[in-house]
Amino acid sequence: MDKDIVANHIRSAFAEVTLGEGIGLWQAQAIDDYETEAIQKRNRDKDEKEKWHRLSYEDLQRCHSSLSFFDAEGMRFHLPAYIVASLYNQVNDPLFHLTQLDDYAKSKLTALNTVQRQAIVMYLEWCLDRDEYEFDHPAIRMALSEYWQP
Repeated sequence: MDKDIVANHIRSAFAEVTLGEGIGLWQAQAIDDYETEAIQKRNRDKDEKEKWHRLSYEDLQRCHSSLSFFDAEGMRFHLPAYIVASLYNQVNDPLFHLTQLDDYAKSKLTALNTVQRQAIVMYLEWCLDRDEYEFDHPAIRMALSEYWQP
């Protein structure tokens, strides 16, 4: 499967997603850094909230730990940016957050609709076709069978 096809499915599935009241990229970094609520709010003010594709690869990579601090709306908004960027080797892949699915991790995926879930399945299947993800193949297969495609 071609990465451009996967990227286009991701873009299409998440095209109209906005951040809403979800946790933003820089807000999540402030949470990760144990910053005060005032600083978290200030960081949220500078967060992109309308168009996830405007997020720069540099900011996504710099804020990779934000994936651990998003709520469901924040994850739905940022996840496509991370996936597309990872397809083109611009950021570390978000596989951990798609395969290590305890109850907390699953709670961050509850805002995804069926089309978005199918696009993520396509990404995970693409990863299964890649030698560089060989170490992750068992976790990907388990996540697909137990969560993404039960």
